[in-house]
Parts: sequence; C-alpha cells; structure tokens
Amino acid sequence: MDASPVKVIGIASGKGGVGKTNTCINLALDLAHANQRVMILDADLGLANVDVLLGLQPTFDLSHVLNKQRTLEEILVPGPAGIQIVPATSGARQMMALTQAQHETLSRNFAALAGEIDYLLVDMAAGISDSVIFMASGCDELLIVACNEPASITDAYALMKVLNRDEGMQRFHILSNRNESSQDGLTMYSKLAVACERFLNVSPRYVGGIPEDPMVRRAVEQQRAVVERYPGSPAAGAFRKLGEAVRRWPESEPTQNSPFFQRLLKTEPDAGHNKGEQSH
Repeated sequence: MDASPVKVIGIASGKGGVGKTNTCINLALDLAHANQRVMILDADLGLANVDVLLGLQPTFDLSHVLNKQRTLEEILVPGPAGIQIVPATSGARQMMALTQAQHETLSRNFAALAGEIDYLLVDMAAGISDSVIFMASGCDELLIVACNEPASITDAYALMKVLNRDEGMQRFHILSNRNESSQDGLTMYSKLAVACERFLNVSPRYVGGIPEDPMVRRAVEQQRAVVERYPGSPAAGAFRKLGEAVRRWPESEPTQNSPFFQRLLKTEPDAGHNKGEQSH
C-alpha cells in the first residue's frame, strides 16, 4: 500500500436505538465531503440497515465474496458523495469462523481495493456479542455512541469492560447522541469516564455530542443522510464537527489490538497468520 494506510474505525454501541448506524452514515458523508475516500462495511450481521437508511437495494453481499461467487468490487454498492458500501453477510457465524481459504479470499479482495480508500468505517451490531467483539478488536479506533439515559450508559460501559478485559483495548472515543443540551453530552460522558477510570483504569475520550433534532428523523424518513438533506440543521453541524475531530486523530498511533482488518487491507495478504492471533 501507499504511505497513507487505511484508517479503520469501528462504530459501536452498547444497546440498540441510540443512532449508531445514522452516525456511521453521516460521518462517512462528512469525510467524503472533505475529499476522503470512504467505504462502509455493514457488519451488523443480524439487522443490517445501512442500505435501508440510504434507500439502496444491494443484489449481493459479503457471503458471495466468501463463497467466491463475486469479488468485493462486484458487491460494492455506490452511495451518496462517492462512498462505497459493503453489504452485510447473513449470519454472524460465517464471519466468526472463516476457513483459511475464505480468509485468503477476503484478504485478496480487500487488498485489491485498499489503495483506493482512506477510511473504512465498520458499522457493528449493538451489544457485546462475539461478532461485535471480533469486529471491534480489529479496528484502529472505536467510536462508541451512547445517550444520556441509564440503560445506554450501563451498556456502553459493559461493552468497554468486555473489550478491555478480553481484548486489552484501552482507546475508546465517546459520542453522545440525542442531547437536549450540550450539558447532556458532558454529563453522560462524565458518568462513563468516572466508571472507566475507577474500575478499568481506562480514560475514554469525548468527541462531542449530537443534539436532538427533528431534521434527523425527517431525513431518515426520506432515506437520506441529514448532512446532505438538511445541511443547515443543528445535527448536521454537529456531525461536521465530529468529522473534523476524526480527521485530526493521529495517524502515528499503533493499532491497539487484533490485526484482522490490517491483514485484510495489506497489499500482500499474509496467509501464514491464522485469524485467531492477537497483538496487543
């Protein structure tokens, strides 16, 4: 690959319904508007909905690549602003138990496109299932979306606890969504930060908040992203600030955990590794 490696960012949440996929899509579009080449991997293997939120109808998905029926390039679905979407495969077990041949197939396919993208955003399922841990452990950065409500905060903490305990992850970015005020986001982050610092010896980073905005729901109903459909809305402005923050994340920080996606994105896949290896 060239001198600028692909930045792999996982978008996760402890519970559903907090706006994780919407965050992924709007972040992707803001990055694309800043002349970044962006690909979304829909890794919500149970309730894939990136295509639904954008009004797209994919014909093929990642399972067709694993079964050598299609190449990765052939299943890509073009989205707004030039973003590319990898539709989710059906069933978490298939991604969790890749054979050596399937891993090599996936590696070759991602490697063929790696030089054409700057960011790979991985939209993961909510919760702490094995597939979520597997996907999260392979990302350079993890953005956790939460709301200022007890269940969301508790589940976000549980996600970080499992990833820290089982995968040695220490670097988490927190985004507060659906805030009634700017203080809402800071309050939510403070609760999470105190718990993480006390019990996990981890200091998550706050990357800001997205306000409660009726334009977001209206954009969703129209199967559009709010940053494109209502660019003057408060939420769109907040998503642009998130994009600016993400673009400032240091390139020099080492990958914190599993090299799963790093191997997929190498120009020369290393078949000598098995998928279970970890590097912390």
